[in-house]
Amino acid sequence: MNTTVGTLYIISAPSGGGKTSLVNALLAATPNLEVSVSHTTRPPRPGENNAVNYHFVDEATFVALIAQQAFLEHANVFGNYYGTSRQWVMDKLRAGIDIILEIDWQGAQQIRQLLPDSISIFLLPPSWQAIQTRLRERGQDNQAVIARRMAAARTELSHYHEYNYLVINDDFNTALSDLKAVIQTRRLRCQAQQQKYADLIAKLLA
Repeated sequence: MNTTVGTLYIISAPSGGGKTSLVNALLAATPNLEVSVSHTTRPPRPGENNAVNYHFVDEATFVALIAQQAFLEHANVFGNYYGTSRQWVMDKLRAGIDIILEIDWQGAQQIRQLLPDSISIFLLPPSWQAIQTRLRERGQDNQAVIARRMAAARTELSHYHEYNYLVINDDFNTALSDLKAVIQTRRLRCQAQQQKYADLIAKLLA
């Protein structure tokens, strides 16, 4: 029977911070690690699929889920709701699977109150120009939306000090290596290793 409880990782960054690309690479390179698929009321962007990128629902459904306390956290961002499924996350953690939540600072504050053992990581861009360039290169938003996201990024950045780890996303490979290091360090804790290698330790001490 698996007695190891998974770790919940919170990863936050301002719009244009490169979070999604890094998380995708981290998932591909790290076993026993999954990302939570959030619910949202915003419409799908080109190339996005339901239950893969997000669970796309209407506002009435989302509000009903809030009333049912179905979310670990939820927030309204740019006029759309986003929320993390409580049941899905807790089931995965109890199964010993590490989970990543890609959420903003509002959601991160809610998660820390509910699950204080969670590990939070903030991705810091190398410059304001980098954020602006990434937002424009995505080709998903008009200039007014980009300006709004740039303004919101300042608020997001002001909460960096609330996180356990700070990773600078300047060079992609370096930032990815830093994220891997955080997870590997967590997995090498004595308590986690003791559970994972209980049989070996028992034989060595016999």
